[in-house]
Amino acid sequence: MGKPRELIRTFGGWVRRGVIGLVALLAFGPPLVLAVYRVVPPPVTPLMLLRSIEGQPIRKDWTPLDRISPALARSVIASEDNFFCQHRGFDLSAFQQAVEGWWQGKGRRGGSTISQQTAKNLLLLPSRTVFRKVLEAYATIWLELLWSKERILEVYLNIAEWGPGIYGAEAAAQAHFNRPAASLTARQAATLAVVLPNPLRWSAAHPPGSLVRRAGMIQGRVAQLSPDLLECSGP
Repeated sequence: MGKPRELIRTFGGWVRRGVIGLVALLAFGPPLVLAVYRVVPPPVTPLMLLRSIEGQPIRKDWTPLDRISPALARSVIASEDNFFCQHRGFDLSAFQQAVEGWWQGKGRRGGSTISQQTAKNLLLLPSRTVFRKVLEAYATIWLELLWSKERILEVYLNIAEWGPGIYGAEAAAQAHFNRPAASLTARQAATLAVVLPNPLRWSAAHPPGSLVRRAGMIQGRVAQLSPDLLECSGP
């Protein structure tokens, strides 16, 4: 009887240590990684690795924010997160609208801010589980604490998926428009912004009519937004 009990105690000790290690990893891993990426360009993301396993290439070219057209930064803010420069990671009004749309049967509508999307793209695999959303929210809190808004936007624009194997503004500008990200026009920037929700289905180089109209709306929204809503997107 003594030996089975000893084995049970040993196994229980392993389980406890494993649980403690996992909790410590989840608690301290995100802030440590984000502290490094505050100054170091992320070399790869979980999504890039996943797509690579699926057979897609990884085309990316890290580009500082001041070498990305301000039109793209502003279009992305206007399309994805109007109050990016004001909130602290979460837009409760957008979240409420997303929940109401789902409840009314209008399908899933993104309520995630640029900060949340950056945390997710940088640290997590794409999924729709509650656990992943909790991790995303935790990482977003640390992201806002450790990074400036300009850094969040810079990293977001450099790791966002813009087509099969295409990541970041520079690779997207070259692939879709054969020009550097610095020289994107307002229409090209708006078109890139509107394909972000589904870059594997939509192409900025050959957008359907619905996306062309949406891009025009984004251009108009950029012009209508007050300057302080865009002040952290560059000159």
